[in-house]
Amino acid sequence: MENIQKLQLERTLSIPTCFPQRNSVPSTTPTSEGVSLRNSSFNTSSFTPQHDVAIQLNQGISQADSTVLPSPIQTEAVSRPIAPAPQTLPTSFLRPRTKPINLTMYVPLCQAALGGDWEKAREFFSLHPGATSARITKGWETALHIAAGANKVQFVEELVKLMSPLELALQNKYDNTALCFAAASGLTRIAKVMVMKNQFLPIVRGSKGVTPLHMAALLGHREMVWYLYSVTDHQYLCKDDYISLLIATINSNLFDVALHILQHMPELGIERDQNGDTILHVLARKPLAFSDKIGLGIWQRFLYAYVSVHLQNRSSNMSSGSRIKNNTKASAFITRVVQHLLKTLGIKEVLETKLMHLQALELVKCSWKEVLLLNDSQIGNLLRSPSRPLFVAAELGNFKFIVELIQSYPDLIWKVDEESRSIFHIAVIHRQEKIYKLIYNIGAHKDIITSYKSRINENILHLAAKLAPTNRLGIVSGAALQMQRELLWFKVISTSGEMLLPYYVYSLSIFHKILLLIIPKEVKTIVQASYKEMRDSKGRTPGMLFAEEHKELVKEGEKWMKETASSCMLVAALITTVMFAAIFTVPGGNNDDTGTPIFLKEKTFILFSITDALALFSSVTSILMFLSILTSRYAEEDFLSTLPKRLILGFITLFVAIAAMLVAFSSSFFIVLGHQMAWIIIPVAVLASIPITLFAFLQFPLLADMIRSTYGSGIFTFTSKDTIY
Repeated sequence: MENIQKLQLERTLSIPTCFPQRNSVPSTTPTSEGVSLRNSSFNTSSFTPQHDVAIQLNQGISQADSTVLPSPIQTEAVSRPIAPAPQTLPTSFLRPRTKPINLTMYVPLCQAALGGDWEKAREFFSLHPGATSARITKGWETALHIAAGANKVQFVEELVKLMSPLELALQNKYDNTALCFAAASGLTRIAKVMVMKNQFLPIVRGSKGVTPLHMAALLGHREMVWYLYSVTDHQYLCKDDYISLLIATINSNLFDVALHILQHMPELGIERDQNGDTILHVLARKPLAFSDKIGLGIWQRFLYAYVSVHLQNRSSNMSSGSRIKNNTKASAFITRVVQHLLKTLGIKEVLETKLMHLQALELVKCSWKEVLLLNDSQIGNLLRSPSRPLFVAAELGNFKFIVELIQSYPDLIWKVDEESRSIFHIAVIHRQEKIYKLIYNIGAHKDIITSYKSRINENILHLAAKLAPTNRLGIVSGAALQMQRELLWFKVISTSGEMLLPYYVYSLSIFHKILLLIIPKEVKTIVQASYKEMRDSKGRTPGMLFAEEHKELVKEGEKWMKETASSCMLVAALITTVMFAAIFTVPGGNNDDTGTPIFLKEKTFILFSITDALALFSSVTSILMFLSILTSRYAEEDFLSTLPKRLILGFITLFVAIAAMLVAFSSSFFIVLGHQMAWIIIPVAVLASIPITLFAFLQFPLLADMIRSTYGSGIFTFTSKDTIY
């Protein structure tokens, strides 16, 4: 039993030092690029080396309250910045952080706090009156720390009643108070109980000088962040605190909080955190914050295009979301019903997603507005280090981010990195077609930009010839389809309009031919003819480089195609065999005198005959398609159109054959037993639909990928959404 108790003590609840290190001295030096606050509401002269400013944590405690403390109280100074002359507070006294002793005695209390067993804890406190503030773990946590971290609301409420305001500020080995634990857990109710008794808890910093507010922001607890933001005394937050908080909320997708802070302090839009990042640097790395429909289902994508949301100013003490506050029970009930319906129908998620996208875009606008107040040199410096947000956004496909910046500062299209590559070159390297299609918006300037060459004499065709990064290859399934997409990229950049147009007119359907005539921009050549034969520093032309880079992918594509075709052809052959035999052994048999089927005039027999023939012909067609795939020469060009088209036709005919076979079986079953058991048709139809549905759901994604890659690749779809101006 003693060993078990010791093991439980080893599993102490503590917040590790996983938070970013906060400087004890706020930075007073402008950024390395010379960017500093303009007309800042901060008194920058006050951001001088900090002094130890004692903070009173027992304000409002009566003398009687202070006399019940089990041990003398000694002074412990809390480091605070001299923010713009905050109100001077009396001296604060914190219990000395002595190492815990006799931990075995506190095992029952630790267990009670973890389990939320208040009755057991109350009995322990009656036997040990000073245990409410005792250190009961090796991490120096009190019972309040443990209960707060374990989300035991009732336990915390009862324990806080027994503790003085000063005891609520006790810190563990890592300097975290119980409020820090509550902030990390995200349960606002626990934090409210503590703050109501000691209003100074939110300004007591925890691990590495991080405030509870910052902890909640790092962990993405929106409700907790809004609450702590409303109760934290902002006199004790310096510029660095606000910058770190702003970056933390953006990293945690708490864009509503970040937007609230930035709207009240717009000068933070150009400030850097300790890593040198500004808001723009962080947002550039978050393409999902701007993507319209990524992560949404089919129904939700449909709703996304029609729902309308609006940005609203929100006071810091509001909770997240658009909540209707009503005083009557009836209106509260209606509100809950409406919210439940919105959640059930998927509308709530769509509204929240679209609102998040609007908030992220508004953050970019507000921050970029501040950047544009700088001179050109400062703007260049800000966009150059520690990373290049414009090129990071191009690499990740952050389309709306780039468009927002270029619309108000068109000179960005001329920016190049260390290798003399523009955002369009980066888009080609990382196969970001939406970014690349912006090149059609800049007119004749594209001829100049695409002529850029790197230090090793690589032009944009060499970049297209290189193998795409793994994460971009994986957007389509199967090595063959990946090879097809690589060929599409290389062709659209290297082939002139006269050569590319006949190929796609030949390979596309009538509908796509009409679209191609309506949208002629897709077939324009954008590189000089001489670039097709230009050699890099290793003497390789773009065509040679493409063959070298994609040698292994061609082999993998051939293997994938053959394995897929072999498996599908086996299924098609079985269907052909069964359907061929079924027509000679018709259900019910034949008339001995005439040799005709007995149920020849039955409607179900006609259905059986039609579906049997359809299954037979479809399966035979499927076999031929898969056989042609197996006997293909597997040249690079075959992966562009020939092989995918054969595979698509083979899949479609195989699906038709399976569906027709099951319908023929159901018809035959009903002919034999339907007259005696008419009710059986319903369960048979249901059971027959199961394999059809499974095949459709399991194989449809692959079929959809093939059709989209062959006939509807995004790089060949230029819409009004792909424009800058």
